[in-house]
Amino acid sequence: MATQHPPAPHGNTADDAPAQVCPVTPVLDIVFSRWTTPILWTLNHYGRQRFVELNRNVGTITAKVLTQRLRQLERDGLVVRTYHPEVPPRVEYEISELGLSLAPLFAALTTWSEEHLPEVERARTAFDTANP
Repeated sequence: MATQHPPAPHGNTADDAPAQVCPVTPVLDIVFSRWTTPILWTLNHYGRQRFVELNRNVGTITAKVLTQRLRQLERDGLVVRTYHPEVPPRVEYEISELGLSLAPLFAALTTWSEEHLPEVERARTAFDTANP
C-alpha cells in the first residue's frame, strides 16, 4: 500500500515539482542566472548603452553569451532593445520599468551581503579547519 503524504502548505502536494512548491524558484531562474544580474546592474547604473559599451562594462562576458542573455532579458521584459535604422545601424539596450522594479531586491541583497558575508567567510574557515 502506498504511503500517503499530508498536503503541503497552500494546497500543494508532496509530489509537486520544486518550482511549484517554492514560488521563488522561477524568479531565481530569471534574475540570478550567470550573467543576468551583472547585465541588469550595469544597465541600471550606466543607463542606456550600445552593445560594445555594455560588453565592456559587464566585464569578462563573451559577445555570444551577452547576445544570448540580452535576448532572454528582452523576452522576459527586463530589458528594452531599440534599433535605430541609421548608417551604420545603431542598437541600444536599457533596463525596462519591470527590470527597475528589481532595484529593492538588489538593494536588500547588497545590505545582506555587507552585513553577513564576513560571517559566511568565518563559518567557511571554521568548517575547512575542522574538516581538512
